[in-house]
Amino acid sequence: MDYFPQSSMVPCGKDKYISKNELLSHLKTYNLYYEGQNLQLRHREEEGEFIVEGLLNISWGLRRPIRLQMQDNNERIRPPPSSSSWHSGCNLDTQGSVPNANTIPDIQITDTDAVAGIDEGSSESGHDAPQQPQEEAPQLMRTRSDVGVRRRTNRTVSDRRIKRHRFSINGHFYNHKTSVFTPAYGSVTNVRINSTMVTQQVLKLLLNKFKIENSAEEFALYVVHTSGEKQKLKESDYPIIARILQGPCEQICKIFLMEKDQVEEVTYDVAQYIKFEMPVLTSFIQKLKEEEDREVTKLTRKYMVLRLMIEQRLQEIAECPACI
Repeated sequence: MDYFPQSSMVPCGKDKYISKNELLSHLKTYNLYYEGQNLQLRHREEEGEFIVEGLLNISWGLRRPIRLQMQDNNERIRPPPSSSSWHSGCNLDTQGSVPNANTIPDIQITDTDAVAGIDEGSSESGHDAPQQPQEEAPQLMRTRSDVGVRRRTNRTVSDRRIKRHRFSINGHFYNHKTSVFTPAYGSVTNVRINSTMVTQQVLKLLLNKFKIENSAEEFALYVVHTSGEKQKLKESDYPIIARILQGPCEQICKIFLMEKDQVEEVTYDVAQYIKFEMPVLTSFIQKLKEEEDREVTKLTRKYMVLRLMIEQRLQEIAECPACI
């Protein structure tokens, strides 16, 4: 990938810009780090706009469970068959014929002659059923069981088809028992984005990828350093640009998806002291208190001298009005 010198500016947030030369330098370092991997980023010019695109790694940092959609868009999930549905599908006395192809899939028999034979046999049993006594009840029970198995097979095929349209979170797909769950903290996913997408757009894209029902307003993206520093990306920031500027190494810095109301930003100054032991922090506090006391004493003396000077001048004016 070639990098050509440019002189224009590239937006990296609201009222924030970076020179194209500097961004290209960071981008070159980023791609060298991920050489031979699919995390390398591409750049292009489109109508005079500089665009970077590629995969962005995002780590899960949620503390509360999330909800997965019950079904994908424009696709139905068939509920588990009940005993009443088996009855209606197997009631040969009233139907007079086998259910349609939507109820019993013809995936178990590939021979067309065999299929025709089954249809004829089913039709004959349908005409003879009203004349048969109750001795045939065991056969009807066996027929119900067969259809029930076929129904369950059809539902399994439908589930597999839905899974092909739905991404998993650490192998987790939707089901009625685990539709509400919390992704493992620190587990990584990725989305394909570009440098024209702001934080809110990236959040919506990520939630839609995994069919998550929660609103994007509940979450935010945070740049988290190993030092403990946490910086929230603003809605007007461009996450992929922020990742490039932070550097490629995720052992130093990661982008986390977190709840807005569960995380507080930690500045660099505060992060320096987070990993110290309590005795060390206590000594720091003691030193700061001593320094504070010295500054307070110095300021008190300064203003005491100023007050004495003012009072002395006022007394001179009162004793000698003609001196005014």
